[in-house]
Amino acid sequence: KYKERVIEIKTQTPSPIRETKAGSKGVYLLPNLLTTGALFFGFYAVLSGFSGKYELAAMAIFVALFFDGLDGRVARLTSTQSDFGRQYDSLSDMVSFGVAPAVVAYGWGLGTLGKFGFAAAFVYSSCAALRLARYNVQAERSDSNDFTGLPSPVAAALVAGLVWSTHALTMSFELVIIGMLVTVSGGLLMVSNVKYPGFKEIDFRGKVPFFVIFSVVMGFIVISIDPARILFAIAIIFSISAPVKILFVSAKSRLINANNQ
Repeated sequence: KYKERVIEIKTQTPSPIRETKAGSKGVYLLPNLLTTGALFFGFYAVLSGFSGKYELAAMAIFVALFFDGLDGRVARLTSTQSDFGRQYDSLSDMVSFGVAPAVVAYGWGLGTLGKFGFAAAFVYSSCAALRLARYNVQAERSDSNDFTGLPSPVAAALVAGLVWSTHALTMSFELVIIGMLVTVSGGLLMVSNVKYPGFKEIDFRGKVPFFVIFSVVMGFIVISIDPARILFAIAIIFSISAPVKILFVSAKSRLINANNQ
């Protein structure tokens, strides 16, 4: 008379927890150690700028630039790239090449211009932040070897090179105006759409002709003669190379169109 009713209870086994990159344990030591070195010298440059030691501050920015140039290449050579490393490098760049040059330039002479000097320093620092944010977004979408806008380390080399190469000169109004123009120009070039070479295609693991090694050695010797002025000159040449190339190509195309007409 009574029918048995069997109720089946289906149990759903929980899916295994997958470990994501964000939750992975540990970080790569070597590239992040180099990034920490860049951050250390950038922070040291800020403190030296507050203390009025502008020559040491400018030198510290160049040392930070050296470490920053190594970390990314070491990460690529050792296949230790990570999202953490990219974000850490970006924050380090903001301190070393965004805040430190602005603080040093302001203390070096821009502060004597009052609000104009403050505005110039802030333009540089804010443009560096915008440049780094844009780079982080573009790095995820594009594999181009070129940089859009002047790289922040080169812009920092412009400001630090000026401060370092003029530390022995008597401060004048004209020199401060030049410093303001260099600082603002470096900031605006960072947020421009001008393409600069990234040199990412260079294979550091491959063989090179002997002349290349000889040229590198000679380059170090030339820089050692007068590091401040030579590094400043290199930063200027690299900064204006892309705009000059654009103007040259534009003028050449106009000349060709005029001849065709």
